[in-house]
Amino acid sequence: MIKSSKNFIEAAQKEDWAGDIPAPEAFWARIGEWLNDRLLPEFLTQLAGQINEIIEIDADLNEKKILELVAMHMVDSFDALFASLRIYDPDTKQMLSYGSYPSGEDAREIQIPLEGSISGVVVRSGRPFLVPNILTEALYLDKSITERRGAYSLMAIPFEIPRFFPHERNTAGVIQIYFPEKDRHFNVLEVQIAELMSRRLSFVIARKKIMSMKKVNETKEAIVKQTFSKLGKLEGVKMKDVFNRVIPQLAGIINIQSCALFSVAEDLEHVILEAGYPDSNSHHGIGKSFPIVNEPAFELVLGLKDYKDDSPYEVVTSSYVLVIDPLKSKVISENVRQFARNRNIHSILYVPLDMGGEVTHFMTFDALDQRLGYTPEEIEIFLFLGRELMKAKRMERLDDILHDFKNPAIATAGFARRLYRLLEEKDLLSEDPKIGKYVEVLLEETSRLQEMALSISHVGKEQTVDLTTVLKRRFEINEEAIKEQLKQNVTLEQGPFEESLFIKCYPLHIERVIDNILNNATNAIPLQGGTLSVKTYRDGDWACAEVTNTGAIPEEERLRLLEGEVRGRGFYISHRIIRLLKGKIDIRAGKDTTTVTLRIPIQSGPDQVSR
Repeated sequence: MIKSSKNFIEAAQKEDWAGDIPAPEAFWARIGEWLNDRLLPEFLTQLAGQINEIIEIDADLNEKKILELVAMHMVDSFDALFASLRIYDPDTKQMLSYGSYPSGEDAREIQIPLEGSISGVVVRSGRPFLVPNILTEALYLDKSITERRGAYSLMAIPFEIPRFFPHERNTAGVIQIYFPEKDRHFNVLEVQIAELMSRRLSFVIARKKIMSMKKVNETKEAIVKQTFSKLGKLEGVKMKDVFNRVIPQLAGIINIQSCALFSVAEDLEHVILEAGYPDSNSHHGIGKSFPIVNEPAFELVLGLKDYKDDSPYEVVTSSYVLVIDPLKSKVISENVRQFARNRNIHSILYVPLDMGGEVTHFMTFDALDQRLGYTPEEIEIFLFLGRELMKAKRMERLDDILHDFKNPAIATAGFARRLYRLLEEKDLLSEDPKIGKYVEVLLEETSRLQEMALSISHVGKEQTVDLTTVLKRRFEINEEAIKEQLKQNVTLEQGPFEESLFIKCYPLHIERVIDNILNNATNAIPLQGGTLSVKTYRDGDWACAEVTNTGAIPEEERLRLLEGEVRGRGFYISHRIIRLLKGKIDIRAGKDTTTVTLRIPIQSGPDQVSR
């Protein structure tokens, strides 16, 4: 600061007016001390206080309120009359009114053009625009403000709210600060201070966005936790339980009376009520079908109809349809209107769930309070909730299928065993070796299906098995699969094998891993043909099974496979099972070959062992 004040004094002494002051050097030294000791500290303290007032604005407030508070601080700091805010809307290419301090919305135009306006010049240039006298400024068209508000001069300061994500755009706007003086002189310092205060606005908005993102993520985590907490208890997923667990997580966003998840029929003529909250027949009829044409709101949320009205009772956007007043809105049917009247519902939100560019589902939220709109963060949470519920619904259906899969799997395995015994009793197996071989494969595979079905209910025991025996048997099954697929010019090679190579596992698990690896290796062999070979060996405390196929693997794909980052489900399942076995998977690329090696801890002894 001493250096700065010295520079100030030296600059002042060079001014023309300084030459007329018969002052000794001691005078200028005292001026420098006063600058350092009094003026600059007080000025910086005051400026820091003004900036801190903006920085400390509550980030939980909405953006419009934050902007109005910034305008208030600027009015107070410059002892101005009032300030107004405008934001540029790129869709309409208009400068939209976005509040003022003190409030005076009724006295200002809602929107003004970008071209031919002071606000437009400021937004385009990104620089302040000073108007010493409004009466003589051609770009300021409405001169009545001088009589209406007593304002004769203004300072227009740009502000910008930076985007957070690539798909967003920066928000540009203008704060216009009005003064009572006519032909007012704006000094450089106050303009710079106004710009500094305006720039601090972006800090407040950034903090607001960070806090909003944190709240969104916390809500998402709570939704996921509640949605899938039952899975960890092996209870499966039931939509009734999911809704009852998740909806309370939305209490901070919307006071929900009820909500529902609808799926859209392929013919786009009906929607089906998939799930609802609360789960009662008097409130929702799960499984019921509703004609889309009878509900204008359905047509709007599905994009089947354009919204051409200009009604204060609904808001229609690409992200949602909000019925602000169900009793007065024309986009809902009389049935829904009566439902809202009976249930004391004051607003209804429709949120489309877009999957790959097509709306296959949507959700409705019936609120006890009348909402005028929703923030992007709130809509993001609703979309996330909807997609998680869609997953839960699919998992519920999968649970039902798996539950019913067990009985036919057990029955098929039982009849395969009976068939085998019948053929054995009548000595038909020895007549044709192929019959015996095929029946053995049928028996083994249906028994495996039975084990898979029982494993869903976690029935079965961990055992000590011979890795070599399992690999040989699965290789034989894969050989039959190759023949069924009519895959040509595939040479099969076996060995060498390490006998008595015991590991501890669920037999079904290691069979699934080996089947997946053999299937992938077979499919990777080029169309012109190649070799598929297997072998086993011991490597220290590891039991190793190796599968090699003709066909090179790109390095990027090899690394993805090692990390489990693959699109296919087979290798993902293999990775998961091998981790459970505390084993490893290695993939090596040769000149024209790919080798997958399984390493599993050796278990001493062939006896069955309970877990």
